[in-house]
Amino acid sequence: MDGETFNAWRLTALTPLPAWALALLGLAALASIALAWRGLAGEPRRARKAALVALRAVAAALALALLAEPALELLQTARVRNRFAVLVDASRSMAFPLEPGGPSRAAAAGAFLREHRAELERLADRVDLEWYGFGGEVAPADPAQAVRGLEPAAGRTDLLGALEAVTSGAGASSRRLAGALVVSDGADNAALADGLSGATRARLRALGVPVSAVAVGRSAPRDLAVERVAVDDFAFVRNTVTVEATLRARGLEAQDVRVVLRREGAVVAQATVRLEPGKERYSVPLSFAPDQTGTFVFTVAAPVLPGEAVTENNQRSFVLRVIRDRVRVLMVAGRPSWDVRFLRGLLKQDPNVDLVSFFILRTNADQPGPQEDLSLIPFPVAEIFGEQLRTFDAVLFVDFAYGPYRGLEIDRYLPNLRDYVRGGGALAMVGGEQSFGDGRYGQTPLAEVLPVAPLDGTSEAEGEFRPRLTAEGKRHPVTALAPGEAPNEAAWAGLPPVTAVNLTRALPPGAGASVLLEAPAVSVGGRAAPLVAVREVGQGRTLAVATDATWRWGFLAAEGGQGNRAYLRFWNGALRWLVRDPSLGPLQVEPDAPSVEPGAPVGLTVTARGPDWGPAAGKKVSADLVSEDGRTVAHGEAVAGEDGTARIELVPPGPGAYRVVSRAEGVGDPASAAVAVRGAGPEDADAAPRPELLQAVSEATGGAFSALPGGDLPDLALADPEVVEIGRRKALPIWDRWWTLAGLAAVLTAEWVLRRRWGYW
Repeated sequence: MDGETFNAWRLTALTPLPAWALALLGLAALASIALAWRGLAGEPRRARKAALVALRAVAAALALALLAEPALELLQTARVRNRFAVLVDASRSMAFPLEPGGPSRAAAAGAFLREHRAELERLADRVDLEWYGFGGEVAPADPAQAVRGLEPAAGRTDLLGALEAVTSGAGASSRRLAGALVVSDGADNAALADGLSGATRARLRALGVPVSAVAVGRSAPRDLAVERVAVDDFAFVRNTVTVEATLRARGLEAQDVRVVLRREGAVVAQATVRLEPGKERYSVPLSFAPDQTGTFVFTVAAPVLPGEAVTENNQRSFVLRVIRDRVRVLMVAGRPSWDVRFLRGLLKQDPNVDLVSFFILRTNADQPGPQEDLSLIPFPVAEIFGEQLRTFDAVLFVDFAYGPYRGLEIDRYLPNLRDYVRGGGALAMVGGEQSFGDGRYGQTPLAEVLPVAPLDGTSEAEGEFRPRLTAEGKRHPVTALAPGEAPNEAAWAGLPPVTAVNLTRALPPGAGASVLLEAPAVSVGGRAAPLVAVREVGQGRTLAVATDATWRWGFLAAEGGQGNRAYLRFWNGALRWLVRDPSLGPLQVEPDAPSVEPGAPVGLTVTARGPDWGPAAGKKVSADLVSEDGRTVAHGEAVAGEDGTARIELVPPGPGAYRVVSRAEGVGDPASAAVAVRGAGPEDADAAPRPELLQAVSEATGGAFSALPGGDLPDLALADPEVVEIGRRKALPIWDRWWTLAGLAAVLTAEWVLRRRWGYW
């Protein structure tokens, strides 16, 4: 070996044969040895048997060596210096005091590193020292700044993410990491927030390096915080809702504290909690009954006590949507039918619907009799269509004709029903033999508000008619059976056909009506007959369903394996649209999140639609951020894109509850939402250090642990350095020597001679 040029060697094979060929040759060699052993089974003298088998094995080994062409490879190698990372926590929790009245954790960490910098730099004889600051992300740090104390500004702590980034070669370096030292308070709020699990332990072991840790802080400072708020996503108006708040108290003496629940500044509930020494968490129920619908920001707040380390976490805000408890629906049916049965069953099963229904069993023409016999219970026409009409959110006429019922005088109340719609009510007329033109509504006051023009005196068209979406129907929420235009069309195309269509005519443009679904096989005035149409009338809305066979979309579809989802979605969407569910309005504003971190902007998506429910492309939209006292604190504008949406970002002036009010050009009613700006982010929510977490990380990776105040620099473990081949290499064949062939020949000759002498041929 050339000791001046090469400093390492290894055995290698120069044969051109593939590995599978060498394996077959090896098996053949073993077979030859086995055959030799079997041929000597009758030999009683063990010495002779062993000698012959040994000679066969040596011959096989020499033959394989010649075929493998072994060689000695001389290498010029060098040991590459590995890295050692010092990770210093730069998150906001490091601004808390190390101990009551003491320096900040960041300052204590800097002092510790300054004191032990010489010991760390002595590692430079074995590894390259690298310094990093970490919070939510990791970045190289100036060692001089690190020993003075990094600024605690990061809004998150992701210790495991920082270790993985540094181990994989954060920055320009790709050399192996030999070890790491973490200087932190351990207040992780990412993967290790809930401690070490099986998955996080596996990720720590996968680092492959020992992680030593110095915990900055041993005990939690004095603090009172609203740790958690548990509440449903929505509540019903005028129904009691309970907010479960969790209060956390550390280092506080026995005393009473008052916890309040505010709705955008107004106190709606309060409770008094008695703090006890040694007890850390308290559950505080706060109950109230919301008195109006809408989306609001609520805030649970506890008082700020003297000497608290953190005051920002004494309150926590959340967004709560308050909806009407039940939609009150009046349903009047002319006669029992499949459509009536299915629609009534759907409404009765919906816990959000308060259904009042009347069935007219017969008309006066069927058989003379008193008026009380015309319905299941006496029909209180004056009460229902008079003083009680406005207590209903929607009125449904299902296969109902107002005319045949002498003594009821329903026609006297049709103007009331028309005015009810114009004043903000909702009316749906569903087809059948007594509806639309068959019911002679064309000359009544209801014709002024219906979304189609009934053709008086006409009868239903009978047959099988497949519905077809119009351009407006492809976009309208009433006919949205599936998200996306193509899936929605496919859903409608897969439904069973209807078997009857009431003949009506679409209203002219400008009437505020839209045909959503039509029957192309039925022609009225040269156009496809309307099947489903909607209309905005004054402050109200109307819906026309010109068939009494929508039940087939539920019953027959379910029988065919499709389920009744389409039927349910159609009628639920229709009812929500009729009663002006805020989520189905033409203008929608949606915050990216119900609450944002301190200092973060409020991102908004505004969606605007025109009178035909198509995207309001090119229209100017705006959004205002309104504080609890009614002041507009931020304003933004944008232009809606081709899909009718626009993005707006508003920067709130500080923590609190804010209402978002959005407006769009050409859309009358504004849209509103609510957003909470948290007073405390993840770093401020809990001021307690977590030395036990850092100790667990060190133990899981084979590192050492220490804690401040009072702790020293732990013994820093290092992984073995890599050996990397560089420079030259040289192969010296050792198979093509005369003595190799001579040895093989001598062994084979010896075996042959012995076999002849001992009588084996």
